[in-house]
Amino acid sequence: MSISSDDIIYIQDLFAPLGTITHRKMMGGLTIYCDGQVFSILDSASTLYLKAKGAFAANMAAAGAVQFGADSGKVMGYWTMPEAALDDDELARDWAVRALNEL
Repeated sequence: MSISSDDIIYIQDLFAPLGTITHRKMMGGLTIYCDGQVFSILDSASTLYLKAKGAFAANMAAAGAVQFGADSGKVMGYWTMPEAALDDDELARDWAVRALNEL
């Protein structure tokens, strides 16, 4: 799969209240910026990840998030959006704000 224009529109609409949302297509996925800061990625399967480290990453794991690359052994500092936030735009934005505050 690859990133569709519908995926991009969804991400821009979802995160628009947070600031200026821009993106760059990379390696079949999408790197997502808020006011020039990378805070999220969308992989080619349309899985949304937030940048997280330290206590915030632990909070995400406790909420059921999975670290990017965990199945391949090449982990990165990005975690899936917690399941409860996938159908709740306001909750998804709350998690995104927390990610941005960690930058």
